[in-house]
Amino acid sequence: MIKFAHIGLRYGIGPEVLTDINFTLEPGSFHFLTGPSGSGKTSLMSLLYLGLRPTRGEISMFGHDVKDLDRDQMALLRQKIGVVFQDFRLLNNLTAFENVALPLRLSNKSEKQIKSDVSELLEWVELGDYMHRLPMTLSGGQQQRIAIARAVISKPRMLLADEPTGNLDDTIGYKLMGLFEQLNRMGTTMVIATHNEQMMNSFYHKKLILNAGQLIVEEPRNIIKDIVGKESDV
Repeated sequence: MIKFAHIGLRYGIGPEVLTDINFTLEPGSFHFLTGPSGSGKTSLMSLLYLGLRPTRGEISMFGHDVKDLDRDQMALLRQKIGVVFQDFRLLNNLTAFENVALPLRLSNKSEKQIKSDVSELLEWVELGDYMHRLPMTLSGGQQQRIAIARAVISKPRMLLADEPTGNLDDTIGYKLMGLFEQLNRMGTTMVIATHNEQMMNSFYHKKLILNAGQLIVEEPRNIIKDIVGKESDV
């Protein structure tokens, strides 16, 4: 589905912030993206949602070589990608329903279809009773679920989430991770950027680990093996 080959990225004439990045995201896979502050996570996420083009190397997405695409083709490709930003980026003058409906209206869906799809999705994220509320009247966890619903309403092939649990308590954070797991089981490729080691170690997914602009891919921990090993030690 997505392949980064020997990717380098620099801003202006400065040094590379990403150096020789290589990885592949298979359809329906789930990866955590992690690393210390300043390691290049934001830059890598920007490349993944096509907000930036690399300085060197090749990116292949959904069967297309990114460097060969013009602006209109890039816009069409972005429609296959959902993004959940850390600061939600909801429109505060629009209700929860209207925020989630916005991508469908931009793609000229019928109002009948919009009402059906948005209402169903808001019920699924347990916000059916709040669909006519403005974002500022809702909790942080509820706003995050609106942002997630807006990102997935168009059924993207890949969902990117930047620190989606960073400003939430652990209970709400794990609940949101459960939602991401459900979306992944439905076939959505997931990349979740996070610093939360405990959260990452609670789920059996690969890690993309950035450090000083370089990337390693770490296989998921075998939680059952870890538990068995600890019990045998006792």
